[in-house]
Amino acid sequence: MTVTPGDLDAAIASVTDSLREASGRDWTAAPGTGELNAWRTAEHLGDCLISYAGLLIARPSAPRFVCFEAVADQAATPSELLEFVTVGGGILGATLRTMAPDVRAYHPSGRADLEGFAGMGCVEVLVHGEDMARGLDVTLDPPRDVCARVLARMFPEVDTTGVDPWRVLRWATDRTELPGRSSRAGWQWRGAPLGE
Repeated sequence: MTVTPGDLDAAIASVTDSLREASGRDWTAAPGTGELNAWRTAEHLGDCLISYAGLLIARPSAPRFVCFEAVADQAATPSELLEFVTVGGGILGATLRTMAPDVRAYHPSGRADLEGFAGMGCVEVLVHGEDMARGLDVTLDPPRDVCARVLARMFPEVDTTGVDPWRVLRWATDRTELPGRSSRAGWQWRGAPLGE
């Protein structure tokens, strides 16, 4: 099960379409990820996606992130923040589509291949999207086939048998509980290719 740039596109479209329902609300007053409000979470998400593209393009020789931060204009509306996320995803997707298939780049979770970066982008979009959706009282309904492929690549140790893959992905990233399964506090995805 390969995670592709098309999966990233589908995750972004699903999340931004759902969050657009709340574009008339005050995102600075709604919870997002951790201590961040929904506005800052959207900004962080756009930065993550662009940052992953930067890692693939620069491929620094030392184990480090590329030294920049993408930020939204302080006056950006929720609709403009969703545009920022879409642009970040488009930059990462275009980078993934134009890189040689053997390209690898640094990430703390292991030197990731293109599939790993596509999977990381999907996880970022889906889980930060879920954080914002909860704070804005919106329900996300991402494509389950995308969630299943992301789980198989990024969390190969997780058993998905008989459970909705979107629910399992939220559990794998410590956003919800699953009966009979322990907490995933301190979770980490697998950036390095499977089999390494």
